[in-house]
Amino acid sequence: MNFAKRAEETESAIIKDRHFLHEHAELSFEEKETTAYLVSELEKMGIPVQTFPDYTGCIATIKGEKGDGPTILLRADIDALPIMEESGVDFASRTPGVMHACGHDCHASILLGAARLLKEQEKELKGTVKLLFQAAEEAFIGSHYYVDHGYLEGIDAAMGMHVWPTGPAGQVLIKDGELMASCDNFKITVHGISTHGSMPHLGKDAIVAASSILLGLQHIVSRVNDPLNSLVVSVGKVSAGTQFNIITDTAVMEGTVRCYAKETRAMVEETMRRIVTDIAAAEGCTAELEYSYLEPSVVNGDPELTKIAREAAEKLYGPGAWAEAKKAGGSEDFSYVMDHIPSSMFAFLGCYDENDKDIYPLHNGKFRVNEKILKKGAAFYAQFAADYLEKKGGEER
Repeated sequence: MNFAKRAEETESAIIKDRHFLHEHAELSFEEKETTAYLVSELEKMGIPVQTFPDYTGCIATIKGEKGDGPTILLRADIDALPIMEESGVDFASRTPGVMHACGHDCHASILLGAARLLKEQEKELKGTVKLLFQAAEEAFIGSHYYVDHGYLEGIDAAMGMHVWPTGPAGQVLIKDGELMASCDNFKITVHGISTHGSMPHLGKDAIVAASSILLGLQHIVSRVNDPLNSLVVSVGKVSAGTQFNIITDTAVMEGTVRCYAKETRAMVEETMRRIVTDIAAAEGCTAELEYSYLEPSVVNGDPELTKIAREAAEKLYGPGAWAEAKKAGGSEDFSYVMDHIPSSMFAFLGCYDENDKDIYPLHNGKFRVNEKILKKGAAFYAQFAADYLEKKGGEER
């Protein structure tokens, strides 16, 4: 099948799907209407769908008829963000304060489009394609449910993709090795002794102690970490005090840690615990650290898989269809799936288009995409899956 041509012919259906999903944006773990729509559309195509009594999202299965080959997973996330929409599109979210500002409506419609193409091609597929429409990516733990409950067992390879506003619209961005950072969160609570603002010597100032700890955390980046290893330690929230003339007894800080190496993650927690405890003690206070490991880094560790992806893009749209991706400091919940399925990869689909004013970053109320990229994403997913099964379907397993 000429997937590029067929995606062009089915473009209106992909756009229709995207508009519905965008208008009916739902937050993480609440994607019930979204899931119902996806299930309905997949069943109309004659594709069997697995749903879950206690969770949103679904898994569809297209079983090829040309031999009992491997199984490949394609994934799209489906949740929206708590952001007021300012995009100006005529299919804006109907729910105030909830918007698809990270392009997950695009991902889901692209995967639905790929499902149509692959279903039409099922007689020629040398294996099975599973389609995961994943809930709650923005919560960082949405993918865990499907892995931890065994729904992704028996899968040989996996691929995920994200629209990317720093890449030219429609171009696939691919990179071997490290692509996106891990994500860990922390919460530090400092306990002191409250007193009158005019008599600080009678108390223990939790705000001063917290300020010293905050500055100390940056020493992890500049003095403990190897400067050749990328690392960010950011405090994004500080809460303390009730009134101007009261030295407070409690201060709370919350933040995030982003890096690429597993060893760096462990080093940060160990060092942070020492800094928090010792600086608090030096200020006459106590402190506790809650440290949460959320998602590992995204690492494309199978060069054979990324080679198939590059060749699939070129087959569809020529030599300029893909470019080398740059490492990103953001994190991606699909990394948990990638840890479970070693032969896996993640790619970006450029959506920047200055002429169409599609220039705003992800998680921005004005974020929008040129919808010409949707058909290209669908064709790429389908071509990649078909090529993988063609290549691996004849191998001994």
